[in-house]
Amino acid sequence: MKYAILAAGEGSRLEREGVRLPKPLVRLGGEAMIDRLIRIFSANGAEEIDVIVNSLTPVSREHLAEIQRVNPLVRFIVKTTPSSMHSFYELMPLLGEGRFCLTTVDTIFREAEFSEFIRRFLQSDADGMMAVTDFIDDESPLYISTDEALRITGFHDEAGNCRYISGGIYCLSHLAFPTLRRCIESGQSRMRNFQRQLVADGLRLVAYPFSKILDVDHADDILKAEQFLGL
Repeated sequence: MKYAILAAGEGSRLEREGVRLPKPLVRLGGEAMIDRLIRIFSANGAEEIDVIVNSLTPVSREHLAEIQRVNPLVRFIVKTTPSSMHSFYELMPLLGEGRFCLTTVDTIFREAEFSEFIRRFLQSDADGMMAVTDFIDDESPLYISTDEALRITGFHDEAGNCRYISGGIYCLSHLAFPTLRRCIESGQSRMRNFQRQLVADGLRLVAYPFSKILDVDHADDILKAEQFLGL
């Protein structure tokens, strides 16, 4: 299975709060976030790890070039994009056919839970499996409604009767690419609209609960992430 990392964001909030490193190189317990994901993905059967970084932070590109010299699984492209959905679209040719796992560079989760998530997806006949959590520490959470079998029935901006929110880790296959193309062609830019369209297009999506998933958007999130991971 292939893995993909969206790391083309500018990290402007971190920079405004005094964090000098670009987001992919922000360290948790001494390990850069991009290195952490590559290590975890390599340990979970990666046949390839595809990464996109922006052209505004050459240090991220140089870092990935160094990793690539010792880890042949890593491929990366350099392009500044207007949104994470556009970054996903740019990675689409690298992902090709088959199954893959996609996430942003600042998604923080427990490794054991992630390994079980991947195992369940590979055993599943679902078109996609989405990481979800009932832990909410997000400025704009995406709520997910499910049936009793945890099949996803919708993605919502308001909580309603939803128990879970999106954790930002997506296991999908090339069956999602026609939906992605149409979203880009129609001027969509938010990943949540892409996910809504997956449901509208009839793809069978299943939720997989994690105990907790964090994003590193602000400087104080770095300490929260380290405490969560016990670093």
